[in-house]
Amino acid sequence: MNASHTHRHHPVFCTVVPPHLLDKAALSEDSRRADLAQRTLERDSLLRTRRRVTAVRGIVPALTAPASDDPDRTVYDAQHRTRLPGTKVRGEGDPLSKDATVNRAYAGLGATYELFLKGFGRRSIDDSGLPLDATVHYGEEYNNAFWDGQQMVFGDGDGDLFLDFTVSVDVIGHELTHGVTQYTANLTYRGQSGALNESMSDVFGSLIKQYSLEQTAEEADWLIGAGLLGPNVTGVALRSMKAPGTAYDDDELGKDPQPATMDDYVNTHSDNGGVHINSGIPNHAFYVVATELGGKAWERAGQIWYDTLTGGDLTPRANFADFARLSTAAAVTRYGAGGAEHQALQKAWSVVGVPLAG
Repeated sequence: MNASHTHRHHPVFCTVVPPHLLDKAALSEDSRRADLAQRTLERDSLLRTRRRVTAVRGIVPALTAPASDDPDRTVYDAQHRTRLPGTKVRGEGDPLSKDATVNRAYAGLGATYELFLKGFGRRSIDDSGLPLDATVHYGEEYNNAFWDGQQMVFGDGDGDLFLDFTVSVDVIGHELTHGVTQYTANLTYRGQSGALNESMSDVFGSLIKQYSLEQTAEEADWLIGAGLLGPNVTGVALRSMKAPGTAYDDDELGKDPQPATMDDYVNTHSDNGGVHINSGIPNHAFYVVATELGGKAWERAGQIWYDTLTGGDLTPRANFADFARLSTAAAVTRYGAGGAEHQALQKAWSVVGVPLAG
């Protein structure tokens, strides 16, 4: 049996907007901004605690008939309340909704399903055809989107600091990839393994956007959450894989704290040991691999990352050096030693300062 299926799968509560960014907004002199950020933080804290309590039960893919190649999507409307999943508003194959948010969520679920199927032969999040559920219009001016271990949930944003969280397909892909990680390597959501968990979601979220737009590695913007920041924010996205630390520099939200290399690794007790911050390091490594190889990033760079995530040797508490070693080995296994793929991996981990030996 593949080792990735021998341990229990513990779902974690994963938000796309990190706590440190909302912490900054909660200190705003603008009382509305501060109140909304504080409300989002309190809601996230409640959900995170609830997820930690229920996670000990573990989950396993249901034993069903062989999975179809077609997605099974359902979108619900929370109607600005916080009870999940809400009212069903669009099922698989249903016509377009009059609500653009519903349609974006439905399309994003489909784009994610399609990349994993067409790119990697994976049938949904669990590789067993797991239905994809999403809830939109969660809470009142809720400034986040999250994967709760079972489904996607999107806030509408406040229209000031953040816009509707369905506007970026990479955000949808990011959150759903937390589910893929949950069912495979199950990376512990703390420290370097947690940063790898976050990075996996950024990598595949970016690939889903690139696949949807038919972009090459050179054409891609390598931004996570482009179009999500509100009109009053000085910045372009939540994160940049090309240049970690440059996505925003705003009076209210602060400066993007992501490092690109181990020289600037951030030791912190907040954000589960900086999982949204230090993910910039493996993110940048992937960017280097993808641009070194060129072409469509999901075809070779993405395949190596997918092989590493799902191969069974990546343990839940893996650190950056473990992933560097295993991803380089995965490149050799699939493409051979000494080739362009192997060289790209060696260069990338060298650039970000993660050792391959030991």
